[in-house]
Amino acid sequence: MPRFDLPVSELRTYHPEVREPADFDDFWEQTLSESRALAEPIQLQRIDSPLQSVEVYDVTFSGFGGDPIGGWLLLPANTDGPLPAVVEFNGYGGGRGLPHERLEWAASGYAHFIMDTRGQGSGWGTGGTTPDPHGSGPAVPGFMTRGIDDPHTYYYRRVFTDAVLAIDAIRTLDRIDAARVAVCGGSQGGGIAIAAAGLSTGLIAAMPDVPFLCHFERAVGFTARDPYNEVVRYLAVHRGASERAFDTLSYFDGVNLARRATAPALFSVALMDPVCPPSTVYAARNHWGGSAEINEYEFNEHEGGEGLQWQEQAAFLAEQLAG
Repeated sequence: MPRFDLPVSELRTYHPEVREPADFDDFWEQTLSESRALAEPIQLQRIDSPLQSVEVYDVTFSGFGGDPIGGWLLLPANTDGPLPAVVEFNGYGGGRGLPHERLEWAASGYAHFIMDTRGQGSGWGTGGTTPDPHGSGPAVPGFMTRGIDDPHTYYYRRVFTDAVLAIDAIRTLDRIDAARVAVCGGSQGGGIAIAAAGLSTGLIAAMPDVPFLCHFERAVGFTARDPYNEVVRYLAVHRGASERAFDTLSYFDGVNLARRATAPALFSVALMDPVCPPSTVYAARNHWGGSAEINEYEFNEHEGGEGLQWQEQAAFLAEQLAG
């Protein structure tokens, strides 16, 4: 894939104006307060596992509308005191998978919570278990256009609320240091991490990799790749619906959410990424409300930095904790 976006010198200063609804903050305050009022205590069940150095817990917590959301909590074995925690969100179509697939954070001394993404988990990997019990109007196959006629019915209203309430729930556990919680994720998980950082307070760090769900009005139609192209296919059929659709998407745009995030951030971007174009990533990073570093992977597509980026994240998080 050849380079197709702005020159790097322009990307680094790219600071576009994006559509932001006047009631953005009220919308999210009401959304979160309604779901928080329905939340039940987090539930943990210890799982027998061949893993000797990690304790594995099957977790259920209350997400949007009180819906039960699953996840894995991995803790370093033989630890007592409150631990710093990393909350991780999944890429598009994936689920929480199996506990042994993600050991890096727990092996490094952190509590690690992997949130299942409601309604997903059948596109790749080893699956997910959390349904999305809410319906929607007409939509293109996938998740991008589910409920897109109205921000109250849009799919990512539920997912972003789940993410914030996951942080709330994890902070209630005795084994977790509530003041030292970070969020991370790649692609869709990176977009969810941005949302969680913008809608939560007191996070120690945010680490979005090649994030999706940013700068919708540039991304939709700029790349021919899914998931953004799901919106293109929807609008090609629902002619004249673009204003309504982009009004809805503006409540979930990573650029608007990044403005409200204050935790120190480490982004990554791949300069040949055809799925999440570099300019959309920089739009979020350059609007970040706190300090935000970014690692550029010059010759990579959507795989970004992979294991190398995790090493960068581990060093970054250790630096934030050292304070």
